[in-house]
Amino acid sequence: MQNKYISSAISTIKTEIAGLNSLLDFFDEKYSQAVELILNCKGRVIISGMGKSGHIANKIAATFASTGTPSFFIHPGEASHGDLGMITTDDVVILLSNSGETKELRDIIYYCKRFEIPIIGIIRRFESELTKASTVALVLPAISEANKINAPTTSTTMMLALGDALAVSLIDARSFDLEGFGTFHPGGKLGSNFLKVKDLMRSGGDIPLVKEHQKMPKILLEMTSKHLGCTGVVKASGEVIGIITDGDLRRHVDRNFLKRNATDLMTKNPTTTSANTLAVEAIRLMNKKSITSLFVLDTEKKPIGILHLHDCLRAGVA
Repeated sequence: MQNKYISSAISTIKTEIAGLNSLLDFFDEKYSQAVELILNCKGRVIISGMGKSGHIANKIAATFASTGTPSFFIHPGEASHGDLGMITTDDVVILLSNSGETKELRDIIYYCKRFEIPIIGIIRRFESELTKASTVALVLPAISEANKINAPTTSTTMMLALGDALAVSLIDARSFDLEGFGTFHPGGKLGSNFLKVKDLMRSGGDIPLVKEHQKMPKILLEMTSKHLGCTGVVKASGEVIGIITDGDLRRHVDRNFLKRNATDLMTKNPTTTSANTLAVEAIRLMNKKSITSLFVLDTEKKPIGILHLHDCLRAGVA
């Protein structure tokens, strides 16, 4: 019996792969027109569908919204009972329908035609009400569903892939970058990896700093009080010229230890970073250099903060 289950599963995946492969020859001028229509939209992209197509529409709207294209999903039933007011003449509407004859979409179609709101239809039947009503009709290749009762499987997989393709085309066209993506994903593990150095660094009186000619008693006091195992060394004018770590102290212990000044012990030209660097990039730099702290400098090479590896890890930056 188990072999029958596995055979059914493999058959399903093969059918859906065939559907996805058919999309490789699908993209033409109409697809480009759809992308341009969205790029030139002054308002939002409103996406709707009924049943399984509606679930896919909801996902596409979420992907658009998180990647720089203002978008939201409207349920066609709710649209007929007042939510049509959410659609404005500056918007573009995307409607998903397997048959293209979904009666629940008709009120949205009539509304868009009345107010000359462009429609992008994602459909499986060329001869349908939605195809005729669409400003741009994206008619999917006719690949069978992956079951005997014609339940939406292959068709919804193809719609989902087409939605992803549109989203990525828009990302590329807008040069949407990681910083923009991070703006829309502040929560959880994903959000933590878009934190910047300025979000995690210690600043003000928490930065361990000594002047270049200060002696060991002052250096030891500064390092001990700031609990970071290091201190920066600055010139009288404020620029960072070196760093002293716990390891530097151990390497220089001798009879004259307490008489030494900062320049005798420091490592010159320490590795530094800027406030707008992504914290994840700062971690990569620290790992590459086998260090645990980075001084954060402004454009004049003056310290405005210090970032410690433990601060990044506590914030969940990996």
